Amino acid sequence: MRPMPPGVRIILIATIVSFMLQLAAGDGMIASLALWPLQGNFMPWQLVTYAFLHGSITHIAFNMYGLWLFGSELEYLLGRRAFLQLYFASVLSAGLMQLLVTSFTGGVYPTLGASGGVFGVLLAYGMFFPNRIIVLLIPPIPMPAWLFVILYAGIELTLGVTGTQAGVAHFAHLGGMIGGYMVIRRWRRRGRWK
Repeated sequence: MRPMPPGVRIILIATIVSFMLQLAAGDGMIASLALWPLQGNFMPWQLVTYAFLHGSITHIAFNMYGLWLFGSELEYLLGRRAFLQLYFASVLSAGLMQLLVTSFTGGVYPTLGASGGVFGVLLAYGMFFPNRIIVLLIPPIPMPAWLFVILYAGIELTLGVTGTQAGVAHFAHLGGMIGGYMVIRRWRRRGRWK
């Protein structure tokens, strides 16, 4: 088993440290670093900082597991710089999508979590390794990565449109996928990673 690549390790450590500081600081970090809607306490740096905060230990555990699971192999393929570019473009596009959605819905609540970045990484994994087999945990069904990504995106869209699972930023997840796709599309236009 190969060691964890440096980009994934940097994000993982920074996110865990930020979460521990968040637990110690309480609501102060959420007030200034979570992503607030434009009609709330929005500040531009929140488009990145929100990804280092999380709502619970389960929330951060799933996000960091996904980052490690899909991001490690991607970083070995792309290199650290390109992987970090992909991840943070996904975080940014997820944040922008969330701002767009909350400006229409009028919700004034903070968004936090690395899910948008992880969803961009997941989409990239499905594009670069489409035939890798992924086995769902519940139920344990094996499927190719490209199908897993499409099904997951469909579920996110359905849950977002129907308003199911209140408190989960489904459109931000889709925004992360869009950001990941845009970065890969730009690379491919430039002749990188066909």
